[in-house]
Amino acid sequence: MDRRSFLKNSALGGTAAAATGLAAPAFAQGNRTLTMVTSVPDGFAIFDDAAVKFIDLVNSMSGGELTIEKKAAGQLVGAFEVFDAVSSGQADMYHSADYYFGGSQHPGYYFFTAVPFGATGGEMISWYQHGGGKELHDELGQIFGLKSFIAGNTGHQPGGWFNKEINSAADLQGLKFRMPGLGGKALGLTGASVQNVPGGEIYQALASGAIDGAEWIGPFADERLGLQEVCDYYYTGGMHEPGSALTAAMNREVWETLTPSQQAIIETAAMATHHWSLSQSNANNGAALERLKAQGTKVLQFPDDVWDAFGKAASEALDENMDDELFARIRASQEASVASTYSWTSISDGEFQAQRARYNAANG
Repeated sequence: MDRRSFLKNSALGGTAAAATGLAAPAFAQGNRTLTMVTSVPDGFAIFDDAAVKFIDLVNSMSGGELTIEKKAAGQLVGAFEVFDAVSSGQADMYHSADYYFGGSQHPGYYFFTAVPFGATGGEMISWYQHGGGKELHDELGQIFGLKSFIAGNTGHQPGGWFNKEINSAADLQGLKFRMPGLGGKALGLTGASVQNVPGGEIYQALASGAIDGAEWIGPFADERLGLQEVCDYYYTGGMHEPGSALTAAMNREVWETLTPSQQAIIETAAMATHHWSLSQSNANNGAALERLKAQGTKVLQFPDDVWDAFGKAASEALDENMDDELFARIRASQEASVASTYSWTSISDGEFQAQRARYNAANG
């Protein structure tokens, strides 16, 4: 709470708050334009697609009462500056991946995008809607003056692109690799040199040799970014982000000036965007992977000792934050929800999928 008080009393925060307070009566009476800052450039598959979908839904459902104007990364603030811009009142809302702010703001934010060996896309939304995740997201947001909603999901993210084969965990030593979030912290514990490069800068960093490899989102988004042009090896099994959620977060004081129906529109649009985004990934990744293979991309899987090394490091990275009471509660909540969900899906969906694959392989 101290940080929020500081921001509200700073020159930027105080000015924004005062302006919001003066304009509040007009907001309820007429149309309103909200400024949204995002963490990726315009046109980025999956990530920016989700932001555009969310904006279109809000604009259309509100009948013109609310119009969201998007400012892509770098147009108003940098990719990793959107949190502070909204918390302070410089912008009304952001669309981003909350794990970008786990190190600089609060480690609890890692769980609202993805953590290593954590929730899949389906498990994430089950926790969020029915296991207390949404309430914890709101509790965390209150510290920073935010009202946040899950608004997108990339689905399972591959291990990434490399300029050489990874034949053992020893090959990770000194590897300059782009990976954000708690997954990046874990990878660093295996001996890699982890870089947190914004999405809009990944291609150039790989092309210049500044990094040896990078993970992004998945075949559909990675193909559009052109990563197959600068790396030959694609590891499709990833452990760092099994179902990465995206977030639409609004300055809480701005949120409180909205009418109940406008607030309901924002929340409904966010949930619809999550489902649309996850299905977009699942619908496009298979075909995109086949195109990448046709272009010469070598599709590989990590050996078991890489999985083991990363798993050990992931546990260490998670445990580093257990002295924070809110982080510990969020972790316990999500892990309990995932375990409960998996106890059913592993013997229902898992068995069905295995038998379907077996039958199809045997019968053409």
